Amino acid sequence: MQEYHDSEWGIPVHDDKKQFEFMMMEVMQCGLNWRMMLKKREVFRQCFENFDFDKVAQYGEDEINNILLTGEMIKSRRKIEAVINNAKKFQELIEEYGSFDSYIWGFTDYKTLVYTDHRFGNIPAKNSLSDEISRELKKRGFKFLGTVTVYSHLQACGIINDHACDCFKYEELINESPVIYK
Repeated sequence: MQEYHDSEWGIPVHDDKKQFEFMMMEVMQCGLNWRMMLKKREVFRQCFENFDFDKVAQYGEDEINNILLTGEMIKSRRKIEAVINNAKKFQELIEEYGSFDSYIWGFTDYKTLVYTDHRFGNIPAKNSLSDEISRELKKRGFKFLGTVTVYSHLQACGIINDHACDCFKYEELINESPVIYK
């Protein structure tokens, strides 16, 4: 968990493949814990073509069945189908916006949000931004991306800086990226 925190979590992501990886892991995590997702990352890479959304979007019944037979894989057909569905929807957003990055970062004008009350440990599980993005994604046909899951994604990909103010990453990320204080 420390390695993930120090080298990935909250660092602004502007790569569509990495965005899909984080989103796919959030979908698989629903109802489970993040530590398990990190432990299963290699099996996810194996089952989902190293998070290649173009390949995953082509998956059909044979691929679903193979994934369900893969040792160590989470055996949820609904989650697997959601990942495949979301890969297709991801492609549609890329076609419309040029990249998923442009779409998701467009909600904050390409700036990281720093909520001043979060600095004191008041970190919610969701907020109005995650509500809005979740609603928009659902309208577009995405699955398993409720407001809490979207909030986690926004934290993971650096759209929201929820590092503790005494964490070395907090100031480092503020100094490296444009921010909006709220």
